[in-house]
Amino acid sequence: MLIRGLLELSKRVKLKYMEIKIVKEKISLEEIKKIAQEQYGNMIKTVVDIERGIMAVGGELHADASELLFEKENSDSKNVWGINIYPGETKDKWIVFDSLINIKPLSNNRSLGVESEEVRNKIREIVNKLIE
Repeated sequence: MLIRGLLELSKRVKLKYMEIKIVKEKISLEEIKKIAQEQYGNMIKTVVDIERGIMAVGGELHADASELLFEKENSDSKNVWGINIYPGETKDKWIVFDSLINIKPLSNNRSLGVESEEVRNKIREIVNKLIE
């Protein structure tokens, strides 16, 4: 009976899969806006590998995108940082450095933000280079 009830519920509730895309080459701002709209509306979760100069965009959690970079691109956790991009904002305001994956005590980052100005600048550079 319980299984039948769950099957009926699953037919009535549309669960939405949030796609994650690895970006190695330029991606248009319009495509970023489209992904954002399909997922969170005005924001897209993004994980940037500052060593490889690539990023993963989309998904429900930064951890999901970072896991994809670990598996598919052999990224190293010390080089992977989580941000939120608000594609409707100007480029000087569109990146918010805030993610659980940024808590890295061994890298001297003990908060959700990115404490190193050097790392923040690398992230900005990669994001602004890949999104046109």
